[in-house]
Amino acid sequence: MSHDTETLTGEGKPAAGRLWSGNFKLYLTARSGSMLGDAMLPVALSIAVLAAGHGIDGVGYALGAWMGALALFMLFGGVLADRFTPRRMMIIADLVRLVVQGGMAVAFAVGTPSLPTIVVLQFLSGAATALFQPGVASMVPQVAEDVQGANGILRISEAISGVLGPALAGVLVAVAGTGTVFGIYAATYGISALCLFALRLTPVKSTEDSEPSFWRQLVEGWREFAARGWLWGVIAIHLVYGCFVAGVSLPVGADLVVSDYGSTALGIGMAAFGAGGVAGGAVAMRVRPGRPLLSGAIGWALFALYPITPAVGLPVALLVAGWTLAGFGLAYWGVLWSTTVQTQIPTELLNRVYAYDVSGSLLALVLGRSLAGPMASLFGARPLMILATVLGLVCTVLLLAVRSIRDLRSAQ
Repeated sequence: MSHDTETLTGEGKPAAGRLWSGNFKLYLTARSGSMLGDAMLPVALSIAVLAAGHGIDGVGYALGAWMGALALFMLFGGVLADRFTPRRMMIIADLVRLVVQGGMAVAFAVGTPSLPTIVVLQFLSGAATALFQPGVASMVPQVAEDVQGANGILRISEAISGVLGPALAGVLVAVAGTGTVFGIYAATYGISALCLFALRLTPVKSTEDSEPSFWRQLVEGWREFAARGWLWGVIAIHLVYGCFVAGVSLPVGADLVVSDYGSTALGIGMAAFGAGGVAGGAVAMRVRPGRPLLSGAIGWALFALYPITPAVGLPVALLVAGWTLAGFGLAYWGVLWSTTVQTQIPTELLNRVYAYDVSGSLLALVLGRSLAGPMASLFGARPLMILATVLGLVCTVLLLAVRSIRDLRSAQ
């Protein structure tokens, strides 16, 4: 089937129900490439900006520009994905990121780019990522009938990328230079675009002539989001959890581990966290609970091990064990949550509703990372990590206390 037969309102599901269909293999390759590139970005960009002489403030501006653009345009990306199909928006986003990060590669290969140049390029990359991300949710049901199994495999790939990406970026900078790293980084988006273009999806009848305005679609997405108590309930609780548990724990926990055990221990701990994510994704592929969010709450409780283990100064072996379980819990929750959203929300609304989900989660994490340093200075790093642990368990209890969340039945 040719690509120009796609409609402007959505794309159908594949006829085959096999998980490892040709479509899913292509989509997995596309997502793995994008996730590896995204995992490389913080390390590659930080080293590049510091090497260019722009200092730690420059690193903050560059990373902040990428994250700020992502947060700013996410909701618009959801509407555009519903209007022009998620695949089209994802391919456009990949091509923009290919050009932008390719521009970074050229800039560092021929000289030292100015900080404003770097900030503008990363803002454009973040804006493109905002166009890409909403379609991630709605594409899974289109390429795999076993949505939960597909989400489990994607979560495993994400965990592996999270470990390999930073390490690969660091090694490549040392061996081949900054320009080469950004060239490889750009290439991951080219691979993603090619794989997405190669997908063979069944079109549905176009409703372009009857589509409401852009702003009306945005408001409609909010109404559908707010009408589902289980959905906004999880996001409301996650605003606290993401900010004061996950958002704070990651930077402060890393600082504590480096201070107490050294950078090697941090590398081992992060590798264990990634390995736990692989295991969590694998288990979530096979466990099919009737009440997925009730079961997924286990993951929130397990992640509370992430802040408490460095806070109490446990031996490295116990730190590794705790972070492995934390990674397991985060991945287990992630698979069940993604599957729930993808199977409970109507296809024609999924991109917009998912955009509100991602925006809320992203806001919490960004705020938490911004507050981590000041709060650690105010309360002390170890007391802050103990507080994060307590809040993590409290949020888990709140998640279980909301009836619409704990009683939600699986749609698969």
